[in-house]
Amino acid sequence: MKFKINRDHFSSGIQLVMSVVGTRKTMPILHNVLIEAKDNLVWLTTTNLDLGAKCSIRADVTEEGTITLPVKELGRIIRELADMEVSVETADTPKATISTRGSIFNVIGMDSKEFPPLPELEEKKEFVFDRNELVTMLKSVSYAQSVNEERYMLKGVFFQLAEEKLALVATDGRRLAVTKNKIDTKDEGEFILPSLSVNEIEKLPDVGKQVKVSFTDRQVSFELSVEETEEKLGFQNSIYLVSKVVEGKYPNYKQVIPKDDFNAATVERELMQECVHRAALVSDEKVTLRIKSGTMEITGLSTLGDACESMSIVYEGDDAAVSFNPRFILDPLRSIPQDKLILEFRDDMSPGVFKVINQEEDVSFLCVVMPIRTD
Repeated sequence: MKFKINRDHFSSGIQLVMSVVGTRKTMPILHNVLIEAKDNLVWLTTTNLDLGAKCSIRADVTEEGTITLPVKELGRIIRELADMEVSVETADTPKATISTRGSIFNVIGMDSKEFPPLPELEEKKEFVFDRNELVTMLKSVSYAQSVNEERYMLKGVFFQLAEEKLALVATDGRRLAVTKNKIDTKDEGEFILPSLSVNEIEKLPDVGKQVKVSFTDRQVSFELSVEETEEKLGFQNSIYLVSKVVEGKYPNYKQVIPKDDFNAATVERELMQECVHRAALVSDEKVTLRIKSGTMEITGLSTLGDACESMSIVYEGDDAAVSFNPRFILDPLRSIPQDKLILEFRDDMSPGVFKVINQEEDVSFLCVVMPIRTD
């Protein structure tokens, strides 16, 4: 194998697949990246057997071939090289010579025949979605995923495809986040994407507009088509991620959404975020919202002292006081892009609900937060 490649492009590809690398000591090959050189492309593949990643980078390939190399060490070497043009060459042994002007590294790898192939999905359902929309939807709910190992079904984001809408749901039992968007498909189905895979999808580089999502009962894949005009990172063809899904039935999240009549106030998202953040500086356990006609006071109280923030809101109704964990309020406020949202509330025993209403008067985002009793 012999090829020349742009240092920054090579580094971008390695960084993309590196976070997928396995940590199993019983399978050292999973610490490596599979490098395949052919047709003036270098393909990079990693897997931890639960999640796999693959991408291709433009290169000048003079001899085709394959090898696996330790990806973290390789990434450090490529990142530190002085010249932009990098030469990579292998012979009959699993060793690669990486060189630029004045630098030569010999890196020991492993035979590519030992590298486990990425799974292929059969009898799958598919839909195509905008990359930016998908990432935005994931970020608007993923903070609500559970970190409890015993509640494994909640350690991920629930995808539900029905009635030409895509719903993404996450909950940890104390809060629930739901976002919905229209989608052009007649297919219906659902799956739970594990939290580690959610992190990788959120980090997909902005090198294409369309993501093809394919899923079965056991696996799901995401294929981001790279635009031909994209030059800045050197990616070609597509970026491919394939993940196992969380097995089991996701709980009926709709039962958690309050159906009673609640009071509703319209608030400025960024302003409320700033006020809650400042109030939480003296109380990271609880902040209290005291809501009056046209005004909301946000207070924090602890042994450190107390803080009070006041902001204007659109509200005409009875006075109310409700308390929440400030982190549970800040997470949705930080994660949605809209400027205004609706805060629904009733009393200190009832949950609070954040909502975003789209132009069709449908709820496009909803977050239910369990209360803390107001003393």
